Amino acid sequence: MEENKSSKKITRVEGGDSGSSETPAFVASAESKSKATNLRIFAFVAWLAAIGLEVYAILLLRKPPVNMTWLIGLIVVTLILAVLGNMLWKKSNRLDPASEKDKARFFIQNQLGAIMGVLAFLPLVIMIFTNKDLSGKQKGLVGSIAVVAMLIAGITGVDFNPPSQEQYAEQTKEVQDLMGGANHVYWTKSGKSYHLYSTCGYINSNRTNEIFEGTVAQARELKNITDLCDRCANQAKKEQNQAVPETATEGQQ
Repeated sequence: MEENKSSKKITRVEGGDSGSSETPAFVASAESKSKATNLRIFAFVAWLAAIGLEVYAILLLRKPPVNMTWLIGLIVVTLILAVLGNMLWKKSNRLDPASEKDKARFFIQNQLGAIMGVLAFLPLVIMIFTNKDLSGKQKGLVGSIAVVAMLIAGITGVDFNPPSQEQYAEQTKEVQDLMGGANHVYWTKSGKSYHLYSTCGYINSNRTNEIFEGTVAQARELKNITDLCDRCANQAKKEQNQAVPETATEGQQ
């Protein structure tokens, strides 16, 4: 079979194991686990800072007259910290995913950002609408801002396609079955699929100057890519079918 070569710059992502594996189980590498732990620490720091600002905003509400500019500013900064924590937490889960076998832990780990996002605003929202020192107009203004911020913090914390050890294992096995046991794929910065060949027309085009190569897990970790390119899959299957008759012919000689 003729070797496929791409004319584009190919950047190899360090870490991971691109060789064959006999076990379908996925276990995050020590490097990935370490990175995930650090990201989770930073996420909790951001969330705790957001909740701390929420507490300060509540105390501000209890001391009339309320400075509306300060209150709105606190809400905005709290939102930024909550969203930052959500992004870091999602990244950590892609590096070190949970198992679907423990459904409670799987749900909490993947949706913790949404829970923390709501916690960072719900008590404040309640305090705003029940505060007797704020006028109806003030409650409507700052209350609406707080509710919108809570929705943004909650939604950005939701993982609609949560990663799992089982999913990683299944996707890795699919690639290995197509590529003779090799866990090796390609992707681009803006791509939505990983590819089996660097020469695939979807990535080896004028739209990109750089192609990344690594494992299935790395494609998910770095770009949250979960889909295998259909064109590459069909090409691999075609090559497998062509190899079978050749092998059978050699055995008869």
